[in-house]
Amino acid sequence: AADTCTLYPAPRIAALHTQAVQFHHPEHGVQRQTRALAREVPIALVFNGISHAVMMGTPLDLEDFAIGFALSEGIIDSAADCYGVEVTPVAAAAAGLPEGMDGLEVQLEIASRCFARLKDHRRSMSGRTGCGVCGVESFAALDLSFDALPTRDWVAQVDLPTVLQAIDNLPPKQLLNAQGGAIHAAGWATLDGQVHDVIEDVGRHNALDKLLGRLARTGRLQDPGFVVLSSRGSHELVRKCAKLGIGALATISAPTAMGVRMAELTGLRFWGLCRPPKATLYAAGAGLTLD
Repeated sequence: AADTCTLYPAPRIAALHTQAVQFHHPEHGVQRQTRALAREVPIALVFNGISHAVMMGTPLDLEDFAIGFALSEGIIDSAADCYGVEVTPVAAAAAGLPEGMDGLEVQLEIASRCFARLKDHRRSMSGRTGCGVCGVESFAALDLSFDALPTRDWVAQVDLPTVLQAIDNLPPKQLLNAQGGAIHAAGWATLDGQVHDVIEDVGRHNALDKLLGRLARTGRLQDPGFVVLSSRGSHELVRKCAKLGIGALATISAPTAMGVRMAELTGLRFWGLCRPPKATLYAAGAGLTLD
């Protein structure tokens, strides 16, 4: 059964912005046109009244984003630890931002034990010097160690035909990207290669967090299937999937070496450079080998 979390009605902010431009063409000269651009807004994530992070993202599916972020970053242990999510707009002037750059605040009410752990973590980070890696304050804060994935009898079914079918099914569902470009997508694919719950965001991490949040809210994290991403396979995307128990991942672009190593260590089946009619299997998955 799906875990319950109260979701309050969120303000409607368009994901696309219409911009007047000059289009220059060597044969047709200069033309005045309008273009749809992906809207990128600052999103503050606030846990029990304490601001934790500000992310730049697309102002859609923010409840899923908040829950997915909290899960993949280890702030909560399950969707049941989040009792409510409320999204409120913040005017640029009130946020100290330039005119026209309004933000959004996402308030999460989480379990007291999770909040206490979050506060302890924040205190332990104070006073450290920065290492310059991904914006965290120490190497330990990268959170690269956790339990390996269990062996699942269906993982081998995430094979070349299934992955390519899912990759083919992804672009028609990227509605925002078709209009504005510059937008990543994360989708949930079943073992027949069909893609469901495609979520888009200007940030590939945000799109994945939104998808993971939705799967968690609807009780599908342990279902047979795999994540499809319109991005490269960097280590943090592999980490987020493995941390939440996702057994397989397929990305359109190439992985990084650290992403592949993370997949090997966690037992995540990892396809990359998925561009029909070919794809590359970089890590076989728990209980399987590339041989």
